[in-house]
Amino acid sequence: MSLERPVDPDPYSLLPELPTFTVTSTDVTDGQPMSQAHAYDGMGAGGDNISPQLSWSGFPDTTKSFVVTCFDPDAPIPGGFWHWVLVDIPVGVTELSRDAGNRDGHGIPSGSFHVANDMGERAFGGAAPPSGDRPHRYYFAVQGVDSENLGVDSTASPAVVNFMLAFHATGRAIIAPTYAH
Repeated sequence: MSLERPVDPDPYSLLPELPTFTVTSTDVTDGQPMSQAHAYDGMGAGGDNISPQLSWSGFPDTTKSFVVTCFDPDAPIPGGFWHWVLVDIPVGVTELSRDAGNRDGHGIPSGSFHVANDMGERAFGGAAPPSGDRPHRYYFAVQGVDSENLGVDSTASPAVVNFMLAFHATGRAIIAPTYAH
């Protein structure tokens, strides 16, 4: 069986434009391979499942909270794969430390919460592309929100979170490293 398929476009290029701001990381670089530390620790990926450190700045003044997500548009399934969804990060928080998305939840800012990723976990789920597939892109997006709460709870799906962001996002910052297994 072959996994040959067209390369999907940048998923955020298909959405209405938003003001941009800056996201940086001491762990990952835009367009460059991530280390195995950021690969999933299941599904044969053999990683450590550690979310990367992220810092952001320059967001619009109308921002009252943030949502951080990680999305793989290159997964060989319709619609891509959500690896991380962290909601209601207070506006005063402009950095997530390395491993903030761990399963015990102790690394996330007070008042924020995880929505289940496509692995079914309320945590960061590291890169897990099929063995031998082309490098996948992992879009880590920080989106500003126009209220302190997006209006969802931890039972929401990643799709519902992103639907709400369509109406409440004030800006977006993206860093998109790659990973191949």
